Formats: sequence, structure tokens, C-alpha cells
Amino acid sequence: MADRVGAVASFLCAIHCALLPFMLAALPFIGMEFLADHRFERGFVMFACVLALLVLVRGFRRHRWAPPLLLATPGLGLLLLGVTYAESYSIALHSALVTCGGLLLAAAHFINLRRDHQLDGHVHGPQCAH
Repeated sequence: MADRVGAVASFLCAIHCALLPFMLAALPFIGMEFLADHRFERGFVMFACVLALLVLVRGFRRHRWAPPLLLATPGLGLLLLGVTYAESYSIALHSALVTCGGLLLAAAHFINLRRDHQLDGHVHGPQCAH
């Protein structure tokens, strides 16, 4: 369940970051100007990072399979770089970093979720941690 929440949150974050430059003028008219606030974005990114670390590390411990973590690591780096360092630069750089980071993180969650589904019927042995 946590992978599903993480995948959806990361994907929504990527969509938010990709579309925000185009939607800035329209947000106040539809009552959603809080989406353009950097504090909201930082909070959302921190939530996505904590959730990803908890879920993906737990998935790695269960099945000893690293690809989700290998996707999530640069994704987390891009997200954090985008909401800290790149915020003071152009909106295009900021948007590119956080969009790519969010997509990598969403992909890591989807791959981790798919791996869990593939292994649902496996035989439990001494190497299995759950």
C-alpha cells in the first residue's frame, strides 16, 4: 500500500512541477495558489523522500533486489537539488530537476510494487526476510 501511495505522490509531484510554470497565472482564479508556494512544494518533496526511503529500503530488505533503490537515489537527489539549490535560479531548471526526480521516484515505486506482485507466490526460504 505504501508503494502505491509513494508512486502516486511522486507522479503527482512530477505533474505538479511540469505544469506549474504554465499554470501560475491561472492558480489564483481557481483557488489553488497554495500550489505555487515553495513551502508547499518543499513539504511535498520531503514527504515523498521520507516515504520513498522507508518503503524502498523495506522492499530491498525483503527481497534483496536493488533496481528500485538505484532509480530512487538519483531521483531523490534531483528532487532535493531542485527544491533547495535550483529554486534561486530559473523556473525552467527548477521544473526540470524536480520533474525528472519525481518521475524517477515514481518509477522506483512502480518497479518495487511490481516486484512484490511477482514474488507473491514464491516459496519462503531462509534467504527471505519476511
